[in-house]
Amino acid sequence: MNRLEELEAFIAVVDYQGFGNAGEKLGIAKSMVSRRVTELERRLGVQLLQRTTRRQSLTDSGQAFYQRATQILADLNEAEQTVADAQCQVSGRIRLALPLGLGVSQLAAPISDFLAENPAIKIDIDLNDRRLNLIEENIDLAIRIGELEDSNLIARKLASVHFAICASPDYLERCGEPRHPAELVDHEVLVYSNIAAGRQWSYSEGGESVSPRVKYRLTANNGEFLAAVACQGNAIVNGPLALLQEHIDNGELVPILRQHTRSEVGMYAIYPPGRLISRRVKVFSDALYAHFRERNL
Repeated sequence: MNRLEELEAFIAVVDYQGFGNAGEKLGIAKSMVSRRVTELERRLGVQLLQRTTRRQSLTDSGQAFYQRATQILADLNEAEQTVADAQCQVSGRIRLALPLGLGVSQLAAPISDFLAENPAIKIDIDLNDRRLNLIEENIDLAIRIGELEDSNLIARKLASVHFAICASPDYLERCGEPRHPAELVDHEVLVYSNIAAGRQWSYSEGGESVSPRVKYRLTANNGEFLAAVACQGNAIVNGPLALLQEHIDNGELVPILRQHTRSEVGMYAIYPPGRLISRRVKVFSDALYAHFRERNL
């Protein structure tokens, strides 16, 4: 049996969490995936996977082998890609995941420019504030804002995102303007549901992080929606300045608590771990980096 096929089958079972899923990704039957992994274990004389009726997990030997196997496969793919890329223009499909709000406001232009400059490229975009599993969703590259909780991800910082706390003029006239974050307990606020409320409304005082007990009745997983609600005059919003700036410029929202906004966070291009970054994805990432050049948003 082909040793490369055995490696591909084993890696796919680990990455896609099962023989059936691996078979779908490789385009072969589940039984063939199982056969290839079994033959690999027989040839190595060691068990790589613990099998149960519901799931498979790596043994200690399997974990060590997986790290080496993914590197071997990545090196081989890179060698092939290098030769192929030298013969032709950048082409193929890129599967891209973007946050909805900043994806629309900040990334539409550079993506459009990239497509114009690379006519053989196709891009499939998932606009979603939910954090996708890049391997399970077969994503080549994702843009994420804030802390990267998964240390296995490969990340490249594109820009810094700044925040603002805002309310409508009507709200401030009716409810008064808070002069200190502690006064937020007397106000209605809006909460972005993908981040814990305490983290959104925390501030630094005396070198310590303090989170007032904000009260809220509305949460949503989209910053643009929350900004639009705040413009109606019913609550205070805390979000990326890039999403609020147009409303501020139009006079629909007024920045408040300027000395107590959230600390800036990064906007990153991230890639799934253990995989070769194809030339088309690297060229696209380079284009995004050149567009933003780590500027402030």
